[in-house]
Formats: sequence, C-alpha cells, structure tokens
Amino acid sequence: MIDLDAYLQRIAYAGPREPTLAVLSAICAAHPAALAFENIDPLLGRAPLLAPAALQAKLIAQRRGGYCYEHNALLRLALLALGMQVRSLAARVVWMMPADTPRRARSHMLLTVELPGAPGESFLVDAGFGGHLLGAPLHFVPGLVQHTPGGTERITQDGDTFALEAALPAGWAPAYRFTLEAQAPVDYEPLNWFTATHPTSFFRHNLRLERLTPTLRAGLLNDRLTLRPMGGTVQVRRLELADELAQVLDQVFNLQPPVSAAALFERVPRGLDGAFVPA
Repeated sequence: MIDLDAYLQRIAYAGPREPTLAVLSAICAAHPAALAFENIDPLLGRAPLLAPAALQAKLIAQRRGGYCYEHNALLRLALLALGMQVRSLAARVVWMMPADTPRRARSHMLLTVELPGAPGESFLVDAGFGGHLLGAPLHFVPGLVQHTPGGTERITQDGDTFALEAALPAGWAPAYRFTLEAQAPVDYEPLNWFTATHPTSFFRHNLRLERLTPTLRAGLLNDRLTLRPMGGTVQVRRLELADELAQVLDQVFNLQPPVSAAALFERVPRGLDGAFVPA
C-alpha cells in the first residue's frame, strides 16, 4: 500500500524501523519538518485524491504537501507498514472559534496509535492540523500536560468526547473535539469532498501553509507570514508581490506549487488580520 523506503527518504528519516515509541516520535517530528501543510488544491478548486497511489504521487514524488486527510492517510499507511496499530478518527474543528459557535460538521482526520510492546497504551498522532501542527505523539492520558518540540498540549475529556488543546499566551485553546469511533478510509471521502469543494469552506477561500521543524514553526495565512523560531522572537510580515510568495514557498515551506506563484497569488485575499469568511 505504500513505498515505505520512498516515504522515509522523503521525510529524511534513516533510523530504525521497529514499532517503538522512539521510532514513532522520530517520524512524528520528521514528517511535518519535510512535508508542509498546504491547501493549494482546494484553493484552486480541486478536490485532493486520497487513494494511496495518489497520496504517494503528490506528497512523496513531488515537492508538495497537503491537508489533514492527505497527511494523516499517508502517515497511517507508513505506521501500519512499520507494524504499529493505527485507528483513524474524525474531529470537529473549534480552533480560534468563540465558545458559543454552533456545532460544526466533522472535518478533520486524526490518528491514535498503539505499539506492540505497550498493550493498552495509546498515543494521539496528527500530522495534518494546519494552524498548530504537532511534532510529537501525545500520550492519550486526559489531563496530562505534555511539552512537545512545537509547544505545550493536553487532551481533555468530557464523557465520551475528547479534545486536543494547546497552551497559548492567553490560556488553553481547544483545537478540535472527537470521539473514539473508528473511521474507515472510505468514510473520509465525503468529508474530503465537502471540505475541498463546499462554497463556505475555509479552504476554498484562504491559503493556509504551515511547516514545523526542530528550530522553526512557520505559518502563512493568505499574505501574512509568521515565523516563530524556537526560543526566539516572533516575526510577522506581509507578502506584497508574487515573487515574494514564490520565494517563501520554496525556501520556507519547501513547496513547488502546481501553478505559478503569480497565479496562486491572484487567489489570495490580502490585507486581512484573519481569514476571509465568505458571506
């Protein structure tokens, strides 16, 4: 189902291949460092393909990334090939939304992983949440505060519902809420189609890029580039020209888009402090 050698080469991982926590942690760090989160295809009006061959052709054979369904579907295949037990889940995104926002449809894919040598212990794994990429597996222990290379996170629980939360300067912010109901690959097809094509979808109207390396969390929302060096000063600037976007795609996000930077830049809302929300 996956060319494991090609995947590991793409994420620059050359370590052991046993189903251990050390290997899982290394891959969870290497994946978002090499493969950027990006929604270029939905912004261009294209629904990404989720078949294994399509994922490998785009994310491995090209200098492309993808959004949650692509990243986590590819990561799932790799972890299964390494002998790990993987469950696919679906979540409702609540990131940066007011607490009274009406309930939204499930639109995010995440994973839980169990290792053969640690039965009963599981980890939340997510390589595709644009806005706050994770660079490590999280012990699935509700309430446990966990420090990862990219920040501080925790899992909370309310009955049968769990939430991933991130520590921000203003306090804990929930990223998404989910249950442990397993999803089959086919279950993501309608979610992917809705997320990529619905007229009100965030990804139809905004360019969101993110990359997480051991030294930097880089994010782009439309024309606003934010660089957060680990332990350094946050840098924010606007991209004024298509040539700037081309440079940022290449040098910051390691991306080669399927159209010219000029064509992509024409679709990007500019001068906003947040995302463009269609009426």
